[in-house]
Amino acid sequence: MTSRGAGTAFSRRNYRLSTESEKPKLTGIVNSKLLNDYLHRIFLSADGIQPATAYRKPLTFQNLQEHLDKLLAEDSGAEDSRDQVLEGRLGPSTVVLDHTSGFEGLLLVDDDLLGVIGHSNFGSIRATTCVYKGKWIYEVLISSQGLMQIGWCTLNCRFNQEEGVGDTPDSYAYDGNRVRKWNVTTTNYGKSWAAGDIVSCLIDLDEGTIAFCLNGVSLGTAFDNITRGAGMAYFPAISLSFKESVAFNFGSRPLRYPVEGYRPLQDPPSVDLVKAHKLLGYLKNVIHIGIDVLEGKLVEKDTSMWQLQGEPTVLITLAHIFNHFAPLMCKVYLVDDVLMNFLLSILEQGGAVEAHPLIQQLLDLMWLLMEDYEVHECLKQLLMSLLRAYRFSPIIPDLGLQIHYLRLTIAVLKHEKSRKYLLNNVLFDVLRSVVFFYIKSPLRVEEAGLQELIPTTWWPNRFTKEGKESKEVKEESAEERLRRRAYDRGCQRLKKRIEVVEELQVQMLKLLLNNKDRGGVEASRYIFLNKFRKFLQENASNRGNLTVLCPPEYMVCFLHRLISTLRCYWDGHKAKAPAALSSEEAYVPPQLFYNGKVDYFDLQRLGGLLSHLKKTLKDDLALKANILIDPAELQAVTMDDLDEDEESATSTAQRPVAALAIGGALARPSWLSSPTLGRANRFLSTAAVSLMNPRRPLGTLEKMKARTLSVEQRTEDDIEGSHGNEGLLLGRPPEEPEQSITENSLLEILDGIVMMYNLSVHQQLGKMVGVSDDVNEYALALKDTEEKISRCPKRRRDIYEELVKSQKVFSEKLNHLSRRLAWINVTIYSKEKMQDIYWLLRVCIRTIEHGDRTGSLFAFMPEFYLSVAMNSYSALKNYFSPVHSMEELPGYEETLTRLAAILAKHFADSRIVGTDIRDSLMQALASYVCYPHSLQAVERIPEEQRISMMRNLLAPYEQRPWAQTNWILVRLWRGCGFGYRYTRLPHLLKTKPEDANLPSLQKPCPSTLLQQHMADLLRSDCDMAPSFLNSVLNQLNWAFSEFIGMIQEIQQAAERLERNFVDSRQLKVCATCFDLSVSLLRVLEMTVTLAPEIFLDWSRPSSELLLRRLAQLLNQVLNRVTAERNLFDRVVNLRLPGLESVDHYPILVAVTGILVRLLMDNDFQGAKRATAVLLADPCFQLRSIQYLLGHAEPSALAAMPPSADKRHFSLHTYTDYISLEELAKVERMLSHLSEESKQAAASTLPTSEEDLCPICYAHPISAIFRPCSHKSCKACINQHLMNNKDCFFCKATITGVDDFIKPVSS
Repeated sequence: MTSRGAGTAFSRRNYRLSTESEKPKLTGIVNSKLLNDYLHRIFLSADGIQPATAYRKPLTFQNLQEHLDKLLAEDSGAEDSRDQVLEGRLGPSTVVLDHTSGFEGLLLVDDDLLGVIGHSNFGSIRATTCVYKGKWIYEVLISSQGLMQIGWCTLNCRFNQEEGVGDTPDSYAYDGNRVRKWNVTTTNYGKSWAAGDIVSCLIDLDEGTIAFCLNGVSLGTAFDNITRGAGMAYFPAISLSFKESVAFNFGSRPLRYPVEGYRPLQDPPSVDLVKAHKLLGYLKNVIHIGIDVLEGKLVEKDTSMWQLQGEPTVLITLAHIFNHFAPLMCKVYLVDDVLMNFLLSILEQGGAVEAHPLIQQLLDLMWLLMEDYEVHECLKQLLMSLLRAYRFSPIIPDLGLQIHYLRLTIAVLKHEKSRKYLLNNVLFDVLRSVVFFYIKSPLRVEEAGLQELIPTTWWPNRFTKEGKESKEVKEESAEERLRRRAYDRGCQRLKKRIEVVEELQVQMLKLLLNNKDRGGVEASRYIFLNKFRKFLQENASNRGNLTVLCPPEYMVCFLHRLISTLRCYWDGHKAKAPAALSSEEAYVPPQLFYNGKVDYFDLQRLGGLLSHLKKTLKDDLALKANILIDPAELQAVTMDDLDEDEESATSTAQRPVAALAIGGALARPSWLSSPTLGRANRFLSTAAVSLMNPRRPLGTLEKMKARTLSVEQRTEDDIEGSHGNEGLLLGRPPEEPEQSITENSLLEILDGIVMMYNLSVHQQLGKMVGVSDDVNEYALALKDTEEKISRCPKRRRDIYEELVKSQKVFSEKLNHLSRRLAWINVTIYSKEKMQDIYWLLRVCIRTIEHGDRTGSLFAFMPEFYLSVAMNSYSALKNYFSPVHSMEELPGYEETLTRLAAILAKHFADSRIVGTDIRDSLMQALASYVCYPHSLQAVERIPEEQRISMMRNLLAPYEQRPWAQTNWILVRLWRGCGFGYRYTRLPHLLKTKPEDANLPSLQKPCPSTLLQQHMADLLRSDCDMAPSFLNSVLNQLNWAFSEFIGMIQEIQQAAERLERNFVDSRQLKVCATCFDLSVSLLRVLEMTVTLAPEIFLDWSRPSSELLLRRLAQLLNQVLNRVTAERNLFDRVVNLRLPGLESVDHYPILVAVTGILVRLLMDNDFQGAKRATAVLLADPCFQLRSIQYLLGHAEPSALAAMPPSADKRHFSLHTYTDYISLEELAKVERMLSHLSEESKQAAASTLPTSEEDLCPICYAHPISAIFRPCSHKSCKACINQHLMNNKDCFFCKATITGVDDFIKPVSS
């Protein structure tokens, strides 16, 4: 059964087809008369008429070969007419893309030279053959719907990176992306194309016209009177932008949409085609006609149930047929036109795939009677044809074409030997087999038949996403209710049809994951595992190279089918082994992350690089997991890491040079292909012709990992384990239960599913929400237009007509989008898909919890597990609404609480070192505390974990990303602060009332429980409070100083006479500094409210200093913001885009809140101390407090011209946001400070300049330093010593500070 040789040197198998006369008696071959009748019935003449018995030549196996040759030679005269067919065409008979000289820019071309991917701004390429006379056609299979121009050009056309096909004279193109035609100038033409469409390009050189068809539907004549005559010949050509891809069919395969009168550029193999159809007819006869040996006659059989049953006569007859048929089945055209159509016809009778065993019998015959290399090539071409047919079939309501091709693919994969060959060599290595699991979304709903399936459209008037006030959602009318129900019924009809396709896709995956077919070689599942891992590696290792990656829309569908299949096998194993876990309890055990049995490529671990972890945690591995790291291996790993770094650094810089030097064929990822077919192994560049883009072989990465076996070498025993070998579960830590989880191979697939979600699925889920957002925008626009129509005066007929036109456009667009949204909701956002994502979230949560129990070994877990846990929750909350709510899911609250515990514990986990993942955890926690449901989940976690979380949040801000921490604290406080209950910025509603319709901020949901934890911690820990508050004050000083510096620059730019623009980035940074200042002030207000004794109980160390620093900063902020006609006022009045949040209200209300808490809401002693410190600060100005209530300076009023209508800021104008009680407190505070400042001014004795602190010149000298005896006030030295131990003046190290009392004598 082995093949011999390669290429044309293969010899046919010797079946001893010429038998000797005595052989039939010995081998059970039927008698000569019956054999003669049988062979004549099988091998009919070309006209199908069987001659009378008396006139026909007796047939035996001795002369059958001659008879068969004669039959096949009939009607082969077509070969003589080839010269006539060539008229009107110049070039090779096999038409491909010209990869030697006919291209411009950078392009990636398939091995078959028919597929191309753009790799530069606007690359162009033409075919090798041109036409000058007659009618010609070729097809282009569109794989991506981006910018491309497809058509015809002459040899004289010169293209560049800006101009392509259609941009020069004598070149003509159709562009379905912009829906235009191009010939130097451009006009509207045709329809928009989508990935999965087929464009037919037709040229009639007799009439001088060019036309195009989309999926067989003519788009009309695009160009007429094209240039013809001597020297004018047209080549097929294309120009395409970066990462766009197509595949050409010049005639190497049957045209999907042939047009009568037009010939493909490449002639079909007519002679071979006739032979193949004849031989197929003979094969059908063999299947249809049986021999009844007992009765000595021929009988007709039911073809569907045909079996070989070892009859020698039939077998030798088939051997004669396959002797001619096998070589033909290696040719692409014949497999597509003859074999695939024959196999499809077998399944056309309907019923389950299992009801058609004939296909299995035929595949058995092929493996028996064809050389191995012939079967391999035939199966490869068959799968390629099926994939192409599935991918490029038009969508019709019942998805009948897609179902047809999937059923045949399943029938082929049901054959064990064929399945294993295809898995080993074709499905992942040559083809984009993931396409089989993709259901494409229709761009043009009218062509997809969705109008008939969903006749009534509906859209929500307003989305009820979390965060909007419920009162905005109005009761729907009776008409709307009827429309919604009719729309829902249409969506259900669509869902049932799509579920048929999804079920077939799951069936296909079940075949690929079969682990019981161990005959001959390893079971299918273990072949799939190794290929699947390499597929993940390609997508993980090339995330920056978009042309290499599996498209995310394919990944989404593949993920859902894989989850369905995995859970089916998982629960099937549970049924056989009750002790195992069910799929509802699935998780990935932690030992997979460190025992080296599963390859994680170069993906980041929580604790950093794998090589670093193996060095630092080798003792823990030995103690907990009984895994020993060989020192020599560790050294090799370290050296490999160095090589890796050097190579990655040099290869990036030297890639083009390296490309020039590469000559051999290097392995490339299977995704470097055009639509669905072979690998794009040729890298074309105008600088170097037909170059290969070098890529490191996958095997070199494996040297980095300290593992026992590479992926390629693993067997079933290495994965599942046997005879005491635990397989993938080697190195179980003591914290992990001994209970069986499931089959080890399923654990690795589960791990791969989590990785897939991280690679691109989450990104795609977010992208497809755009259609839902478009529906919302158009619905609002339609509603607004209808309101304008109702208000339009009758006399303004012109306006009325324009509004009606707009209404019609919006309605048509909404009808289209609502049907498209129905498709997307069924294929991507259905309830079942939501449950898949929810299941994945729970898997990640359980995996993280189990990993966390292993202590230090938790550092080995890949980062993507935490990312997927956070992202999948985000997807469930944001992407699946309003169609489905997360609250409908079983165990929703428990899952939220467990995720909250993970975020609370790990955002400050020292075992996690990656800054990106730490930031992500912090952002996720910040988002979690924004919403009531998730905040309640945080409050439900154990008290010890809550206190630990608050302790981590209150750590000093220095040397860590503090902004997110601060936002979290602010969100816990929002709703409790002074005037801090708004959902929209109040000042915006006053200055821009039209913003009232904009989405609101999240409604405040403060947490008194977490506030109480914060207060307890600050009170009980004497060291925590000063260090935390000192860092908050430092950051406030920095943020507000930066803000003031930036608004100075903005003001200067605005005052220049010449026209200038302020950089939008600078405006954004300025607004961010302002927002940070406000949030830091709110945290200080929170602290003052919850634990005022930190500032006012001067028996605590640093309390007086903290109060003085706070007073100093509050006075600075007030002075800068409240001064009349100051810098802040001028910039606010400019109303620059990007600075909308910058206004008096947010920052002044925050400062007022702190002052009120200190001065009005404390006991007499505390208020007295706070008042004294505030008044003692040299920056204090009473007018700043008066400004809050709208009291302007008398001097300022006198200076203003009488006509000026200047409106002053006043808290009284914000009574919707500030309560009367709060306003009363501010009034009392102003009276209190006015009285106290008068008394302080009267009692203050003048101080000579020599007695003032030489640092601040605000307070008298009160401290002397040891050992240098320099002096300052206590406030200055205490603040300085928090960050520095050197003396202000002499830089000596200060060892102590004593009180300084001025001698009486002086």
